[in-house]
Amino acid sequence: MTTLDRDTIDADHELRTLEAVEGHIRAICFKTGPPELIGAELEWTVHHATAPQAPLHPATVRRVLGPHAPTTIRPEHSPDPLPAGGSVTLEPGGQLEISSAPAPSTAALHAAVTADVAHLTSLLSEGGLRLGEHGIDAHRPPRRLLDTPRYAAMERTFDTRGPHGRVMMSSTAGLQVCLDAGTPAELGVRWATAHALGPPLIALFANSARHAGRDTGLASARMAAWWGMDPRLTHPPLEPVGDPVTAWVRYALAAPLVCVRRGDGRWDPPPGATLADWVTGVLPRPPTASDVEYHLSTLFPPVRPHGYLEVRYLDAQPGDEWIAPVAMLAALFADHRTTERALELAQPVAGRWRSAYRRGLADPALRRSAATLTELAADRLSLPADLSTHVVETVQRRLRRADVTEEQR
Repeated sequence: MTTLDRDTIDADHELRTLEAVEGHIRAICFKTGPPELIGAELEWTVHHATAPQAPLHPATVRRVLGPHAPTTIRPEHSPDPLPAGGSVTLEPGGQLEISSAPAPSTAALHAAVTADVAHLTSLLSEGGLRLGEHGIDAHRPPRRLLDTPRYAAMERTFDTRGPHGRVMMSSTAGLQVCLDAGTPAELGVRWATAHALGPPLIALFANSARHAGRDTGLASARMAAWWGMDPRLTHPPLEPVGDPVTAWVRYALAAPLVCVRRGDGRWDPPPGATLADWVTGVLPRPPTASDVEYHLSTLFPPVRPHGYLEVRYLDAQPGDEWIAPVAMLAALFADHRTTERALELAQPVAGRWRSAYRRGLADPALRRSAATLTELAADRLSLPADLSTHVVETVQRRLRRADVTEEQR
């Protein structure tokens, strides 16, 4: 993924007009250039090895992670990176996340993340903990561990619209894939393809049916929680599809404020206020460049521009199976012609988000799309033979399982 450089504008510079805010968002969210790098963010729920339903405590996680503990649980210490360069963060409900360093190839990414995961799992094992294997906590209801102004304000804001926000914050675990935005000529197709692939790939890699000890009846309860939140925060931008930069600027301005940083530690926003409202005077002071960037960090659509394209709709995968969706996405974005073909194959099911998280591959149209996309990706994998075989077999096993299930109906 393209390294996200800070814009020359000072973080404390006040943006007093909508035009100034729009210009800043355009400058920082889409860094275009030839695709070169790839990254991944792996997230897991964390459990006691002998009692996965038992509650987790921040002190336990802090002790186990040692020098890698993030500042949210060890504020007096700057955390050490993992051996291969990844960084560890802790989500509100105690989920652990590894953010990889950008890698020049999928094979290099796999090697680095595998080393970092091995180190992390060893630390957890020594402390009697283990990583979960699903996209949502299969054993426990949502419970927020981290008491920070950000998460407290987010929780209160989300609660006004129902229970899904708490589930998202404290129970879900995702797999994010970071892809370069591409050249200006490629950007529109890469943006459209990243979105169109969402429903078939959600269905193909759905891995979160059980939550808090019960079968939800959903293929991806994780995605259901995200989709059930305020659509202005978690659904994709609607229009114009052909101009991702304008679409994202409009989305960010119309999105409700989730939290507003203040010195008193209570960050609740004015009820119903959007970023555009802030710029036009709903708060005592105009937003700074840093405020706008912070607002962008509270938006959770399926694909988020972060200088690169951050694909956010995949469930966490068990063990080393995380490489399958990562490699598949990398292959489908390997060159412009392949990406155009992937868009063509996915377009007929591009709007089937609800069916994807409800039915998964039991939806015949999504299963057909996933199968054709798998064939396209398999021909374009750029991996060592053994890793390529692992990826293909992992995906084919999921497709076969869906076929058997359908025959039994």
